[in-house]
Amino acid sequence: MTYPTQPTASHFIAGEYVEDTEGTPIDVIYPATGEVIGRVHSATPAIIDRALNAARTAQAEWAAMTGTERGRILRRAADIMRARNHDLSVLETYDTGKPYQETSVVDATSGADALEYFGGMAATLTGAHIQLGEDWVYTRREPLGVCVGIGAWNYPTQIASWKGAPALACGNTMVFKPSETTPLCALKVAEILHEAGAPAGVYNVVQGLGDVGAALVGDARVDKVSLTGSVPTGRKVYAAAAEGMKHVTMELGGKSPLIIFDDADVENAVSGAILGNFYSSGQVCSNGTRVFVHKAIKDAFLARLTERLRAAVIGDPQDPETSFGPMVSARQMEIVQGYIAKGQEEGAQLVCGGNRLDRDGFFLEPTVFAGVTDDMTIAREEIFGPVMAVLDFETEEDVLARANDTQFGLAAGVFTRDLARAHRVAAGFEAGTCYINTYNDAPVEAPFGGVKASGVGRENSSAAIEHYSQVKSVYVRMGDLEAPF
Repeated sequence: MTYPTQPTASHFIAGEYVEDTEGTPIDVIYPATGEVIGRVHSATPAIIDRALNAARTAQAEWAAMTGTERGRILRRAADIMRARNHDLSVLETYDTGKPYQETSVVDATSGADALEYFGGMAATLTGAHIQLGEDWVYTRREPLGVCVGIGAWNYPTQIASWKGAPALACGNTMVFKPSETTPLCALKVAEILHEAGAPAGVYNVVQGLGDVGAALVGDARVDKVSLTGSVPTGRKVYAAAAEGMKHVTMELGGKSPLIIFDDADVENAVSGAILGNFYSSGQVCSNGTRVFVHKAIKDAFLARLTERLRAAVIGDPQDPETSFGPMVSARQMEIVQGYIAKGQEEGAQLVCGGNRLDRDGFFLEPTVFAGVTDDMTIAREEIFGPVMAVLDFETEEDVLARANDTQFGLAAGVFTRDLARAHRVAAGFEAGTCYINTYNDAPVEAPFGGVKASGVGRENSSAAIEHYSQVKSVYVRMGDLEAPF
């Protein structure tokens, strides 16, 4: 079968597709079949140099434009992205294996939301006036310069947009490196931005493995690094960026708690647990994979959860009826299978799932463990796959302490009808993004990010502007200046 997935070239630099076949070949694998559906080449030193020079050259022109002008281009790109949502969603499904049922309503649409939101904000990025008697101070909000974005493989279109939109709104330029597992979608984001009127070099995409990311992060021409990835990768990138005193945003992993009290609406709680564990085949950094269920409703919760999981439609992810797709790669599937085996070895009760499906591609069944204790591996380590760990609890004080007993702090959720308790628990969570009677909503209007090992900084909302700009203070003296001699 022939797939419409081979890009024009591997990289997008200074407004055009660029190829250099001297770079290491990277096969694009369709997770639903295991077939090779495209090939790109990792960036050579010459490609990296070309991209950074293009971004540096374009930055002065881009920053000199008014915020209104920059915003108009971003909003035009949002309109183009929405008009092409179907094609972009099909490509995202080929790139990641996620069902079209998901990609058509989440991925390019959320990317367009980010472009529109920050496009609208660009003209509002002004300074302040501070009166000091006759003297006064004014501030200027200025861009950082050249930003490097390093993407993850679970939401390639969204991440390319989430990082690009605030960076460009502030007057920066971007060199974006997608995950080598999902290299296709970011090229379309760059193409759309250029078509919308972004000058050549404002948004560039280079492919590559870890060595390309390291070269970008360590380059003196780079002023800011934004990474979405794992905690081990984040530590390395953070340390490398610190060598050059670069600005950083780190959106890293999690092992987030989801607490379900005995007064919760069970149907809604099951929905939250499904969204927080099995959407995108469980490959979401903020997932609530430690599901603490009050002992009084645990049996009812597990019974309804098991019943609803039987309704999952597993199959061709391009079929709009399919609601559960494959893992992104053979390697990720093997990692998750290892955790499932570990859960069984350590004595967790396998309620449902746990098997690889007998078909092409990298399909695992939605898997639920009950009887999980806090010290089990599946309750401590990020699995990044469709594996839910259900733990028992009885008191609010106990469960909140256990929920926070982790190195991570990306997200957390609570289901209860008691609003006072809901807000009390949300305040007590050690997490950057919390949910009450819902899970994994991520509107562009709200800040997103973690605490502890789950990251530094925030994406989305006006909070992102602080991470892509800096404030300059200018003191103006209106009278004569005295000096001691």
